[in-house]
Amino acid sequence: MTIKTGLSLFAFAASAVFTGSAAVAEGEVNIYSSRHYDTDERLYSDFEDATGITINRIEGNADELIARMQAEGRNSPADILITVDTSRLTRAKDSGVLQAADSAVLETRIPGYLQDDDNQWFGFSQRSRIIFYDKADVTEPPMTYQDLADPKYKGQVCIRSGTNSYMQTLLAALVEHEGEEAAREWAAAVVANFARDPQGGDTDQLRGLVSGECDVVVSNTYYFARAIRTEVSGVSADLDKIGWIFPNQDGTGAHMNLSGAGVAAHAPNKENAIKFLEYLASDQAQQYFSAGNDEYPAVPGVALSPSVAALGFFKPDDVDLSAVAKNIPTAQKIFNEVGWK
Repeated sequence: MTIKTGLSLFAFAASAVFTGSAAVAEGEVNIYSSRHYDTDERLYSDFEDATGITINRIEGNADELIARMQAEGRNSPADILITVDTSRLTRAKDSGVLQAADSAVLETRIPGYLQDDDNQWFGFSQRSRIIFYDKADVTEPPMTYQDLADPKYKGQVCIRSGTNSYMQTLLAALVEHEGEEAAREWAAAVVANFARDPQGGDTDQLRGLVSGECDVVVSNTYYFARAIRTEVSGVSADLDKIGWIFPNQDGTGAHMNLSGAGVAAHAPNKENAIKFLEYLASDQAQQYFSAGNDEYPAVPGVALSPSVAALGFFKPDDVDLSAVAKNIPTAQKIFNEVGWK
């Protein structure tokens, strides 16, 4: 991943090509996944071709999959859980449905702050949660997350619900950086700046900006990059109206959240499960994440797709996501206390 020149935080470049051997691998691996992207099909088929290991998949809502794994207990066929956002990975760990994965490949390829302290989950792709604004109406856009609380943006901010995992993780990161009280004051001030009650997904925030209902919105980068790469109704035709800011470039850097995976607690095919996770850390798979779903690779040195590179260089926040994850309950409490619906 190269985000700023060589990416100050990602200055080293680890290079690897997946070389699974069908001669030594056999059997299957059972994946429970809450990622629902058609482009991931290439990840699965190429792994099968390279290793001879058959992939069986069950897709669903993250919370439903975690509950299913808990109910199945030791009889669960799951080998791997794949899900999106630190909050859900933490929920899976806390629910006891994951186990540690011992892999020199993963330890070498995935930066330490993008993996669980106990090796129960690893991040494989990233998105930055950044600020977008109406270039015609906003001459001085917010340059930091903290600026979203400035009264001069009263009635201008559109943002997602406090029940959204991306927002919970962003607030949890603010708790980690600034403490609970400062995070609470920030959340209350942002609520006072809402243009409307939180509604819809990230693409809906961008549409609200295009329609004029909002002047400042927060969204993950891949929703906007997707509108660059392909037609997204209500966004792509008006890209020239939208400006964007990677926040906190003079401080902590832009918040990153991730898509990750871990080995299931009772994996019947643990060895194959680890092989699959190692494949996700290969250059080939990392390039798929960027080219197919407009995400940032987790592995340093992997080239970005044109749609992602078009967003420009930036400094990412390299806060330890395991530390952020511990603040998720606090973030949920704060949202409730300040009336962030």
